Amino acid sequence: MEERAAGHSHKIVISNRKNGVLNGVIDVLSFDVGEILLETEMGMLMIKGNDLHVNRLTLEKGEIDIEGKIDSFTYSDVKSSAKQGESFLGRLFK
Repeated sequence: MEERAAGHSHKIVISNRKNGVLNGVIDVLSFDVGEILLETEMGMLMIKGNDLHVNRLTLEKGEIDIEGKIDSFTYSDVKSSAKQGESFLGRLFK
C-alpha cells in the first residue's frame, strides 16, 4: 500500500452534485443506487446519494466516473477486507 500511495494521487472532481470523476481508486467493493463503496489510495470511501450510477470504471488507471444526486463522501482508514481476512462491516463498525 505504501508503494501505491507514493506513486498515485487521489482526486475527486464533482460538478453540481450530479457528476463525479475520481482517481486513485484501487477497487470497487460494492455499489447500488444509494451507495458506492470504494477502496482508494487514501482509505475506504463511502459515497451516498440517490440514483447513483457508475458510468466508467478503469481500475488499471484507478479512475471512476459516477452520476446521480451525491449527498455525502465519508472516508475511513479501514483496510480492504480482502487483505485483512475479516468482515469489512465488522471492521467498519468497531
